[in-house]
Amino acid sequence: MPSDMRLELIQVPVSDIDRAKAFYVDQVGFIADHDHQVNEELRFVQLTPPGSTCSIALTSGAHHMSPGSIEGLQMVVDDAQASRDELAARGIEVSEVQVFPWGSFVFFNDPDGNGWALQAISRRSESG
Repeated sequence: MPSDMRLELIQVPVSDIDRAKAFYVDQVGFIADHDHQVNEELRFVQLTPPGSTCSIALTSGAHHMSPGSIEGLQMVVDDAQASRDELAARGIEVSEVQVFPWGSFVFFNDPDGNGWALQAISRRSESG
């Protein structure tokens, strides 16, 4: 490819931007980067998970995705159990830790039903 391409922003469709922003910032712990009402129909809110170079955008009037239609958003964490315990303590309904050969996972949904996973990557073998 002639130039770098970085995935840095993912649209997350929600029905109520204020409710979603409160969930992601106050409960999940995302950082609120921007919140701009562009015009009557268009609002743009950008939030970033701590330590991430990829953000999410909560928007109204910018796309045609149905609220809650995103599944499989994934963040990598160091410790699945500690992350699970932290989210549960913040009032998030979160799964128990599920262990697979490729990592330990914790699953949760935002208020609209968009599905998230936290993955603690298993140690990679020396041979690959």
